[in-house]
This record gives sequence, structure tokens and C-alpha cells, in this order.
Amino acid sequence: MVLTGRKVFLAPMAGITDAPMRRIVFEETGGKVGFFSEMVAVNALSYKNAKTYKIADVRNEPYPVTVQLMGGEPALFEDAAKLVADFGAVGIDINMGCPVRKIIASRAGADLMRDIKRAAEIIQTTVRATKLPVSVKFRKGWDSEHANATQFAKMCEESGASFITVHGRTKVQGYGGTADWDVIRRVKSAVKIPVIGNGDVASKEAALKLLKTTGVDAVMIGRAALGNPWLLRDAADFLAQNDVFPVSSQTLYQTLLRHMAYLRDYYGDKTALGLSRKYICWYSKNFFEAKKFREFYMKINDFETATDTIKTFFERALKGEVL
Repeated sequence: MVLTGRKVFLAPMAGITDAPMRRIVFEETGGKVGFFSEMVAVNALSYKNAKTYKIADVRNEPYPVTVQLMGGEPALFEDAAKLVADFGAVGIDINMGCPVRKIIASRAGADLMRDIKRAAEIIQTTVRATKLPVSVKFRKGWDSEHANATQFAKMCEESGASFITVHGRTKVQGYGGTADWDVIRRVKSAVKIPVIGNGDVASKEAALKLLKTTGVDAVMIGRAALGNPWLLRDAADFLAQNDVFPVSSQTLYQTLLRHMAYLRDYYGDKTALGLSRKYICWYSKNFFEAKKFREFYMKINDFETATDTIKTFFERALKGEVL
């Protein structure tokens, strides 16, 4: 099966699901979940942009990664597909659901749901260019009046997609409101290729409910896993009817320190420090006086000081001391 039997996947999130994040999730889930890269702009690949090359290169990662491509020009996908295959991708996913304004302005992401002919050409070009499985991630539709996910899914299948991922929100909804799982169910009923369901999977129970109510082959978890990679592990174990164990505060603390170290190794001190600010917000959100800690952390300009500050905060918190 194209999905290699996995029932849970970490969603591709720009600026978040980078190599350090994937490494943390892999270690904390024991390899029970599947991975997609951050979205990789095909036009940037055509310019040989060094930063984009780094995002696309997954050869040094000891677990399979599907690289997600994003763009609006079909001709650029041929070379991009060949390149990411050389860069170690086990599959290629095409982003046809991103609602961000600048992506829409480039005629990519969710804009492709308004141009099925061009979307089909992109998929067909990619499929012809590589032996890797090609998948597509898209949404319910542009808005509630143009909810064409079922028609779009059929086009993806006819164009050669090996599987698809459906986010149950429209482009207009962005990440607000409630995901429509019924549209995911309709998509699953309309195609023969595997379907991953995405949207509002914030607990292991929700993962099971999505599987049961829609019949999808797997679930995808995104924002709910930020600062909580164990949600992916718990969902995978719960779906497999294995025991699920709570995560201690000590484990969370040690995982954050490892995440900091991986960011530093991958990006260097300056970039790692900037990126770490969002992660400490997510990891510390349930701790006493986390707001004060975050406000202080945002003013730090040195990586070593940042690490020492994290250690001070968490070690006191674990002891029950008031900061």
C-alpha cells in the first residue's frame, strides 16, 4: 500500500515541520507515524535557491519523507520532481490547499482548486517525471459556495495520483471554524485510491472518530501536535489498540532541550534562536507562570543564555517552585 500501513501522519506545515521537528517526532513516536516535508517552492528550485535546496534534501534523515512541492506553473514540476527524487524523497506531495495570500497570489496552493485543468496538468506532469508515488493535498473547496472536493478528488485519481489528503476546511475558512468531516467521507466514497483525512484531529479519540465516520485510510495531525509530539504517538497506539501512557513534565523538558540542540545543529545559533521562540511557547503553555517566562525569553539574543533560561524555568517548575 502506498501509505506503508501507517495510520497517522504529521501534517506539512511551513516553517514548522522541518528536519529538527521531524527528528523529534520520529524519536518520540518510535517511527509509528509518516512524514511530509515543509512545502518546497518549485520556482525556487528552478533558481537553485540554496535555502530551498536544504528544505528539499532529506537524504540524511533515517526515516522516509515525502517532499511536498508547491507552485502554479506545470512546466516547473518536471525538473522539481526529478530533483527531489535525487534528494531522497520517498514520495512527492503537491500542495493544492495552502490558503496563505502570497501563495494564492502566485496561482498556487488552494488557488488550483479554482482551475482544475491546470491542477490536472501539474499532477500529470509530475507523475510522468518520476517513478515515485505522487499525492495531492487539497481542501473542501475555495468557499462554501464552491465546495468541489469530490470533483477535485476524482480529477486527482484520473491524473495519476497514488493517494490524496483532504482538509475539511475551505480556503476562505483558513484554519478557523470547524472542519467538515462529511466532505472527507464523500471524497473517500468517490475514489478508489487511499485517502488521508485532515482537520480537527486534536486527540487520539478524534483520530479514531475521523477514521470510523469517514472510512479514510489514515489521519493527518497538524497544529494540535505543536509542543505535543506525543499526540501523534498516542493516536497511532490508540488506533492500533495498544496501551497509551501519559507524558511526564520531565520528558517534555528533556525533549525541548533536544529540540533546541537539533535546531542549533541544523541552522546555527542565530536562526535557531529565532525559531526556538515559537517552540518554547508551545512546550511551556501548560506550566505555571509560562507567560512571564515567554516574555523574558523573547528578549534574549544569545543561544547559550536561551538554553540556560529554559533550564532554570523548567527545573524550578518541576520542583514546584514559584518563579
